[in-house]
Amino acid sequence: MDDNGFLYVADAEIHAVRRYKIGDTKGTVAAGGNGKGTRLDQLFNPHYVFVDRDYSVYVSDWKNNRVMKWKEGATQGIVVTGSQGQGNSLTQLHEPEGLVVDQLGTVYVADH
Repeated sequence: MDDNGFLYVADAEIHAVRRYKIGDTKGTVAAGGNGKGTRLDQLFNPHYVFVDRDYSVYVSDWKNNRVMKWKEGATQGIVVTGSQGQGNSLTQLHEPEGLVVDQLGTVYVADH
């Protein structure tokens, strides 16, 4: 939940992150929402979400083996880490799970 009371939900079935205000039943798309895929405007089984103080949404894009950042109001994301294929080198992730971003912008990822 962010400072404005919005709840963010990763929906792996529609490959999107939705944002809800209390009482809202539909929500709005905060990341993804363009079907599953590898483009910068797509996600593939998003699992975990972190929202920073600037309301940027960080998403562990599970099947794309990457972490994406979506600035508030953006129509596509930025690859923060991963996307070099599945693996265990320093530039690769294998189905990233939980994530957190500290006050300096350092991203910490729990990798499968």
